[in-house]
Amino acid sequence: MKISGESVLTFYICCMKIMSYNVNGIRAAINKGFIEFLQEENPDILCLQEIKATEDQIPTLEFIALGYHCYWFPAQKKGYSGTAILSKKEALSVTKGCGHELFDSEGRIIQANFEDFSVISAYFPSGSSGDSRQEVKMEFLDHIFSHIHSLHHTFPKLIVCGDYNICHKPIDIHDPVSNKNSSGFLPEERAWMDKFFESGFVDTFRVFNSEPHQYTWWSYRAGARGKNKGWRIDYISVSPELKDQLLHAQICPQHMQSDHCPLYTEIK
Repeated sequence: MKISGESVLTFYICCMKIMSYNVNGIRAAINKGFIEFLQEENPDILCLQEIKATEDQIPTLEFIALGYHCYWFPAQKKGYSGTAILSKKEALSVTKGCGHELFDSEGRIIQANFEDFSVISAYFPSGSSGDSRQEVKMEFLDHIFSHIHSLHHTFPKLIVCGDYNICHKPIDIHDPVSNKNSSGFLPEERAWMDKFFESGFVDTFRVFNSEPHQYTWWSYRAGARGKNKGWRIDYISVSPELKDQLLHAQICPQHMQSDHCPLYTEIK
């Protein structure tokens, strides 16, 4: 079917591409072709996690040259954590933090607000380093659930992008049996995901894809990525007010600037 120039223009005006990517260090990712990835995918909004850099260490001018407004929220500890949002459209306002001293010191939540919707880039803690960090992770889950639902009252059209560090269901992990006691697939973490999605938020990828072996993170050990022994721990979730506006969602494992891969959602 031939599509007129006017129809193509209308599609691009009406379709917004929102992408999320845990880059595991923005400077390392740039050295592995991140700028070229950004040029190729050309998202309207890109949410980043684990930037591991302060703003003065990031070549922001390269992103500005591609048409992006840049909003950075690094951790206070150098070379650790941190989130960011890059947007082709300037945000009306940006909020850094979620009102929790520890999580804000680690740069875990940044929010950009636009005319009729709001986008969050979130980096949930990992509990894999020991019991104390698992306790921090569970505290974060309680806090972020309340925080997101409080925001939802003010911003009905809310998009929560990021590395949630949890596989929701057995289909989301390559070996659910061996990992049943692993942080990231614990019953209490998965129960939080159940509660989050049952509260009305929508896992956009699963709206369009119900197939197994779809992952967003692979260990660097034992050639896990080449064997596709991965975990789906990165999500773009939307509030119920946006569900009917979803057009497409996809994971992009071909991009290899990180141990994660990017994913995106298109919204009408």
